[in-house]
Order: sequence, then structure tokens, then C-alpha cells
Amino acid sequence: MSYRGKHHYLKNTTNFSGFKGVDFGKSSIEDLKKQWKATLDKGMHGICFSMYEDGQEPGDTITEAQVERRIKILKPHTKWIRSFSCIEGNEHIPRIANKHGLKNMVGAWLSDDLEKNELEIEALIELGNEGCVDIAAVGNEVLYRNDLTLAQLLAYIKRVKDALPEVAVGYVDAYYEFSVHPELVEISDVILSNCYPYWESCHIDTSLNHMQSMFYQATDAGKGKKVIITETGWPSQGGSEGGALSSEENAMKYFINTQKWSEQDNVAIFYFSSFDESWKVGDEGDVGAYWGLWDKNEALKF
Repeated sequence: MSYRGKHHYLKNTTNFSGFKGVDFGKSSIEDLKKQWKATLDKGMHGICFSMYEDGQEPGDTITEAQVERRIKILKPHTKWIRSFSCIEGNEHIPRIANKHGLKNMVGAWLSDDLEKNELEIEALIELGNEGCVDIAAVGNEVLYRNDLTLAQLLAYIKRVKDALPEVAVGYVDAYYEFSVHPELVEISDVILSNCYPYWESCHIDTSLNHMQSMFYQATDAGKGKKVIITETGWPSQGGSEGGALSSEENAMKYFINTQKWSEQDNVAIFYFSSFDESWKVGDEGDVGAYWGLWDKNEALKF
């Protein structure tokens, strides 16, 4: 997930869904907490796996024990786990999730470090050959960060498709990238779209409609291919982005609406994220540390 400043790329804000969202008008905070917990307990399609405890960050090698503990926490609430890398302990995620009967969207983290990219791609192919990969995500927001050219990215995607012909392969980026780059649609088996009304300064009251429009823009670009929302979420505290306010109340409302829409319209969504991670600040500011459904100590927030 990348901070996108005040850029807006949405073509329209039409609500194509019959689900207009929950009426929270008379809901107290306690009512919201009960509804949030009931929604979580009902289960979700998928969740993004948060890897790092306090004091850890990308580049640190994570143990199997840490991954197993967190997978066991998530298992009652989700069918799918999304991971973002295949090295430095991230390779444990799909193996352990698979052991626990969960499906995996497994990501190879690509950057401008070409040597590390080789490690990621080879590790992804190895996991696929082990039967631990249900969907392979080759790169995450690479074009947004300008880490690779489109030609380089397409070559990596083709390499994984050739190596894992039985696995659905795609690339993760913001919803609008698939409108801009039809080559991504052509090469992908599935369209993997990040949709964040928060980063487009959207008020919580119109956030569901905004996300639906993001999804349908990616659907239009996808030309009949399945579209999966690979990330969406709302921070529970920290700074704010224009009209998008970070708060516990808004985080609960957004989660409830997201999951109810996912169920009603059969939209596959990986919620971002599972656990708060203190390292996720940087360009996002303090808000980056508060996207989890569980806090940094692995306790449910609400």
C-alpha cells in the first residue's frame, strides 16, 4: 500500500451495486463494536498478512514460529491469506497457511534491486511447485513506485506464468493502472486491484460507493477477467487525508460495509490489514501503523 497524496484517478462515482451500505445513523460506539465483532466472526474472503512485530521491519528474517502463531489467530476468520514476499521468512507464510487448510495469494516483491528480484521469482516458483500457491502476484505497485519499466515487469510475469502453468498469475497495483496499461490486462489471468478511498481523501460516508466505483473501473478495464480487490482498509488512528478521517469509528464502519458488500455481491476482497505494524510509517506518516484489525500486540482492537 502506497501513499498517493491528493491524486485522483477515478473516472466516475457511479454505484453499480445494489448494496448501498449500512445505515449507521443511530449506532452508538458500543453498537458499532458489536456489529464489527459479529462481522469479523462471520468470516471474510481474505486478509493481508502482517509479518512484523515491534522492532522488526522488511529485511529482517522472521521465524516459522512467529508466522505460525499469527496464522493460527487469523485462521478462524478467513479463507485466504495474502503474502507480499517469498524470502526472509515470508516463504513460511504460504507453507504454514496451506498446512492449516487456507488458500494463498503469494506475492513476489519486485523492486529496482534486480539481484533480489531473482531470489523472489525463484522462491515464488519453488512455492508454486510445492502446491502452496493458489494465486501468484508478481510484483506489488512496482509501476507506481517506478521501480521497473513495464517491459521488465511483463517479462517477470511471463516467466512465472511459463513456470507455473496451472497457477493463476497476476500483478497488483492501484485500480487505475489497468486502464492505463492494457498490456497488464492481456498478460494477467486475474486482475489484482488495490482500492483505497482513504488515500483519495474520501469521506467515510461515501467511501463504500467510492470503492465500488474503483472496483468497477478495474472490472471495465479487465475485459471479462476476474477482478480481486487485493487491498482495501481504513486506519483506526493517526493523521487524516483530506476528508478521510482516521478513527476507530470510521475503521469499524468501513470494515462492516466492505464485508457486507463482499458477501452480497460476491466480490473477492483481501482486507488490509491483519495486525498493526509500527514500521509502516515513512511516507504514510503515523497513520501507517494503524491499519490492522488486531493491534501490534495481536489483540483485537474492538
